[in-house]
Amino acid sequence: MPELHDELAIRIHDLVVGFGRQTVLDHLSLDVRRGEILGLVGASGGGKSVLMRTIIGLIRRRSGSIEVMGQPIGGTHDRSRAATWGILFQQGALFSSLTVRQNVQFPLRENLTLSQELMDEIAIAKLEMVGLRAQDGDKYPSELSGGMTKRVALARALALDPPILFLDEPTSGLDPIAAGDFDALIRTLQKTLGLTVFMVTHDLASLTTVCDRVAALADGMIVAIGPMRDLLQSEHPWVRAYFHGKRSQMLQSQMR
Repeated sequence: MPELHDELAIRIHDLVVGFGRQTVLDHLSLDVRRGEILGLVGASGGGKSVLMRTIIGLIRRRSGSIEVMGQPIGGTHDRSRAATWGILFQQGALFSSLTVRQNVQFPLRENLTLSQELMDEIAIAKLEMVGLRAQDGDKYPSELSGGMTKRVALARALALDPPILFLDEPTSGLDPIAAGDFDALIRTLQKTLGLTVFMVTHDLASLTTVCDRVAALADGMIVAIGPMRDLLQSEHPWVRAYFHGKRSQMLQSQMR
């Protein structure tokens, strides 16, 4: 029987992150299982994106340990680990001066030595994987709708076939139909490719329909974690306020 350590994609122990005199993450510990979609919720400015960026090495930690796929991660970005994860930042973060095809190819150019013909083939395959057409590769980001921008950013995140996918507010700015379609795409890709997905989101519909488990971040720590039904029963004040407030109750009643 494999050890628990081998079943984890991400293991965070006693993590402390801060800026100046402010401590954002205060001895936070969190395990992310291989092959699951974990949703991370928390108050605005509460450290959700800080946690994600610390895991991938964009923010230096003060103390604590982080392991990804069983390997310790240093305090700053390590280019040799770039293929371990794909990242979809808020609003897509596409390069406006590059075409869609060139955006998807960017990780390939930075990390591999491939012919242009092969990179073109890979870009087309990734675009089709996220529901776009090959001819969309000739467009520029300014010509894309919000939903298309997210899909191009997702194709770029998948360019190196990473086992872990980080999503930072993937449905923000999308209308309910586009958001629902994007959630369905994430679930399909996760099942098809066997991905581990770490998703920062405040979208209650995404948490309910896509995530296997949900972790709640408050006061710099993970204060509750488990399937949605467990979070709904949590007695922590912030978790109760988040999931049982008037807006949340209205959304939950609409999804029944």
